[in-house]
Amino acid sequence: MLLIGENLNVINKVIGKAFKEKDPRPIAEEAVRQKQKKMDWIDINLGPARKGGPELMEFVVKTVQETIGDSIPLCLDTSNIEAMEAGLAVHKGKAIINSIMCRPERYEKMIPLAVKYKANMIALMWGPEGLPRDENERAALAVELLYAANEAGVPNEDIFVDGIVTPVNIQQPQLMSLLAFQEMLAEIAPGAKSTCGLSNISNGVPDELRPILNRTYMVMLERKGMYSCIADAYDDDLHAIARGQRPDIVQVIHKVMDSEEINMGSLSKELQGYVKTARVILGHSLFSDSWLEL
Repeated sequence: MLLIGENLNVINKVIGKAFKEKDPRPIAEEAVRQKQKKMDWIDINLGPARKGGPELMEFVVKTVQETIGDSIPLCLDTSNIEAMEAGLAVHKGKAIINSIMCRPERYEKMIPLAVKYKANMIALMWGPEGLPRDENERAALAVELLYAANEAGVPNEDIFVDGIVTPVNIQQPQLMSLLAFQEMLAEIAPGAKSTCGLSNISNGVPDELRPILNRTYMVMLERKGMYSCIADAYDDDLHAIARGQRPDIVQVIHKVMDSEEINMGSLSKELQGYVKTARVILGHSLFSDSWLEL
């Protein structure tokens, strides 16, 4: 699983302040840390960036690439189309546009940016009615958006499909829908890659419980073909799993997915936690903040 570091984000107090003040030091330090963590991409999330967005995106992209070079490509994340283009114009190498919704008023303006700057694009399965209800609606949106991109000259190989991860505590059934959609994707869009905002699954969950949810769902998604995820650059255990260094965790989660009988008494407390978490995500157990204690 390839990793896109999520932490250069306007919602981070230190980074948000640096964006506002155009202070390069915290931005550069964050970029260096993510390079040390061996992120495959670094996401630059400005949010809406309604005021001064183009100037800010240009400043941040230049700051990052002047600090760590262009060996790690950037994933540019803002809903401000002018800011997106400003970042693409100064980015060295092949950037990722994060993201293009399946809404004609958005994709008709943003797909041409992918063509003009030869960028990758994240195709976000967010349609005119918002979040799709199930995997079939996700598939329909994927067909529409990828067709529009292909017609404009963006090949599937330059597209990352994001089926949208939802919080486990309020939209648990959607997690299964995304797994089903991920399994369908190779047939719907041969050659396309995939990604997701992995940490969305644990939004609203106590901080100490978030990592195990993120890691468990990453394993499930990867088994269904997920290519990459936007994730916490500082969760070393997640990195180890993504890089194939914890096959024991992967194997036990796969057993839950396959409905195999598991002798909990034979497992360490750590692996028991992954079993319990996988069962919650699959809907075998109801979610509560105490699921690991049951």
